[in-house]
Amino acid sequence: MLPAFEDFEPLFTAEEIQRRVAEMGREITRDLEGCDDVVVVGVLKGAVVFMADLIRHLPQDVVSCDFLRLSSYEGTQSSGSVRFDFDLTQPIQGKDVLIVEDIIDTGLSMSFLLEALKPRSPKSLKIATLLHKPARQQREVQIGYLGFTIPDRFVIGYGLDLEGKYRNLEYIAALRPEVQAKLTPRPEHDYG
Repeated sequence: MLPAFEDFEPLFTAEEIQRRVAEMGREITRDLEGCDDVVVVGVLKGAVVFMADLIRHLPQDVVSCDFLRLSSYEGTQSSGSVRFDFDLTQPIQGKDVLIVEDIIDTGLSMSFLLEALKPRSPKSLKIATLLHKPARQQREVQIGYLGFTIPDRFVIGYGLDLEGKYRNLEYIAALRPEVQAKLTPRPEHDYG
């Protein structure tokens, strides 16, 4: 049984998110000084909202955007293998690449993605993620820019979904702990 919207409580307000995204944009812009060709890669579908807000804080004259999509889940459980559903539309050789992800929890998908992109010879390869859930981490990945660290709770909003819904919430909500403890199987996202 899937949880209802009423089973969630606010975790981060729209204002808190926007403030942190602007700070991340300033950090990234500082680090991009001297770069002349940066490809910001959004991991579909969850990162779209975060990426749209983040790129507004980056230098307009050096940034281009692309997208890719990975899948590793069947239903609510990880299949254990990751694959590309949709790949980049441009070469990244010799370019600075910033991967934008909504959340990193197990690290499996992001580890797969980094290993898949390295042979394409980018000049640099960094990750910006809005959320990190270290309690579920199975594989360590180097996060260059982090919005928030969160506890092991299922979250929706600001790009994150439950069965395709709630991505358009301006804030992030977390499943109430007492509800999450009762759910079997536990809902999971298809993120890295």
